[in-house]
Amino acid sequence: MLPDYAQKLYDVGVRSLTVTVNAVDPEIQAKIISYIVFRGIRYVGTKAASILIQRQLEGIRKMSALGVIIKINTVLIPGINDRHIEAVARTVREAGADIYNIIPLIPQHDFADYPAPSCLQIEAARAAAGKYIPIFRHCQHCRADACGIPGRGDLSPKLYRQTCAETFSHG
Repeated sequence: MLPDYAQKLYDVGVRSLTVTVNAVDPEIQAKIISYIVFRGIRYVGTKAASILIQRQLEGIRKMSALGVIIKINTVLIPGINDRHIEAVARTVREAGADIYNIIPLIPQHDFADYPAPSCLQIEAARAAAGKYIPIFRHCQHCRADACGIPGRGDLSPKLYRQTCAETFSHG
């Protein structure tokens, strides 16, 4: 929903933003997401993936045009998007992203049977992406739902009314 709220976010003072973009090809994205709900309708497969990608890129463009610094996170999933990272980096840079963070997969849930990427795979992905956009190298693993201040406190129990399994793991 980022395109719909870009101006409101800017108006309340948001000046930097992280957007997770795991693919820009609907065939690849459909292997990563189960479904989306957009404007009250549930979508699956490549239709869901196409809508998600289009909305992510539109939101990045809008926020970037407002002068917001945009960091992109991509979870590197061997066998799914590992050969697609360069295309993601090029596409998000063209949309206005400023910096790119490649996060290694933590094998769990729907991806429990996938291997975590090796250090060589991560470095190869960073080298490919680095042709198009500066690479953020500080973060090693984090949760998309992580909240708080790294090293100072995890606020997830207050927001989610439960303790989450993992905490921050920032370099």
